[in-house]
Amino acid sequence: MPEGKDLGFRVMGLLLLGASFAAAWLIMDFQAFRSNPLRLPEAGEILVVEPGDHLRRIADELQRKGVLDKPLYLVVLGRYLGLDARIKTGEFRIEHGSTPQQLLQKLSSGEVVQHRLTLIEGETFKLMMRRVMVHEALRHTLADASEETVMAALGLPGKNPEGEFMPETYAFPRGTTDVVFLRRAYDAMQNFLHQAWQERDDDLPLRSPYEALILASIVEKETAVASERAQIAGVFIRRLRKGMKLQTDPTVIYGHGEHYDGDIRFRDLRSDTPYNTYTRFGLPPTPIAMPGKEAVLAVLHPAQGDALYFVSRGDGSHQFSSTLAEHNRAVDKYQRKR
Repeated sequence: MPEGKDLGFRVMGLLLLGASFAAAWLIMDFQAFRSNPLRLPEAGEILVVEPGDHLRRIADELQRKGVLDKPLYLVVLGRYLGLDARIKTGEFRIEHGSTPQQLLQKLSSGEVVQHRLTLIEGETFKLMMRRVMVHEALRHTLADASEETVMAALGLPGKNPEGEFMPETYAFPRGTTDVVFLRRAYDAMQNFLHQAWQERDDDLPLRSPYEALILASIVEKETAVASERAQIAGVFIRRLRKGMKLQTDPTVIYGHGEHYDGDIRFRDLRSDTPYNTYTRFGLPPTPIAMPGKEAVLAVLHPAQGDALYFVSRGDGSHQFSSTLAEHNRAVDKYQRKR
């Protein structure tokens, strides 16, 4: 064999050997990348994937953050696993110790970060909307927080919103609109209220689920002691049956709106508004706050008894009385300190 030709074979062999070593090294390096943890802080990393984002852009962003230094490897791994086309949009929390493969599995799972907002029992619609309108994870689409704007956006123009939203904690992904959030809370209250109404006690002096909601809002505002809700509901139910005025301070306060200065006076009890249950018989025209489930159930299943009055003991609990004379003595003891 000619000497030049032999040299060419030797060079080609060396090139092939070098290529084999390079390929083997690349494979080992790739496998190490695939299984080694990413450079994440102890608290993990929040990664936001916007609509239209592709894996290369995500990989480049992670490189800029110092999470990985071989973005092309992440793209190749995504294609190898068949996950590159299954990346979901949203906000993802990548936990400390995650590998590139676990990262890709998280991004393709749709397991986005859940934010939370709690609607609180006894809050008014205005107070509820103040917190909804400033929650940083909600996407704000409402022009303002007025009753008219909100209820029109929910497809319920002209409906009074007070008490119509279920107070509980809601989880939702970033970017959920304020309208979607509020509709969820509204539907939760309507579904619960109508189901509870079907299972109510017999012979209640309430004509509709809405009247139950109104009375439940009063019970919610009257006591923070869970064990007393059914007792207080029983007092109001008996007063309605007897045609007595409810005479409950929270309705008077609600009727004064922004003019209430934190101190209810005798003249306030005599100042007539549609919500003054000292000057008017029956229920006020709307709820006065958001009642919780327990308050609704207390109204629909009130405690039995003969009490027609109650007064605060000053520690959050109440003294219940069956006669006006007993009630006056309780007022002297707990309110006038006689």
